[in-house]
Amino acid sequence: QVELVESGGGLVQTGGSLRLSCAASGRTFSSYDMGWFRQAPGKGRECVAVIRWSGEPRYYVDSVKGRFTISRDNAKNTVFLQMNSLKPEDTAVYYCAARYSRPVITTHPDGYEYWGQGTQVTVSS
Repeated sequence: QVELVESGGGLVQTGGSLRLSCAASGRTFSSYDMGWFRQAPGKGRECVAVIRWSGEPRYYVDSVKGRFTISRDNAKNTVFLQMNSLKPEDTAVYYCAARYSRPVITTHPDGYEYWGQGTQVTVSS
């Protein structure tokens, strides 16, 4: 069992930055690939970034490449999402998710076994 708790969301102006954190319980955090997803009102859940249990490789959706960075600290059971140059279209509830590592990364929400409660990110124009 893995419990995930996100933090770091908030209101920021266009061009600003936020750093999301996701703290995980359990001793086997380093066995899990971790993903950040987001869901805007009226839209489906979108995979933003994924990081392998070892830290590499990493995946990013095209719309955030060059602006967002996913990282993890296995010693602290925490995964991060550094978000720079934020745009109004980044506004959404952001969720972290855990998937017991398999040979291939997945970006599909159904592939993840554990989810946090979500944290709101609002970017004003």
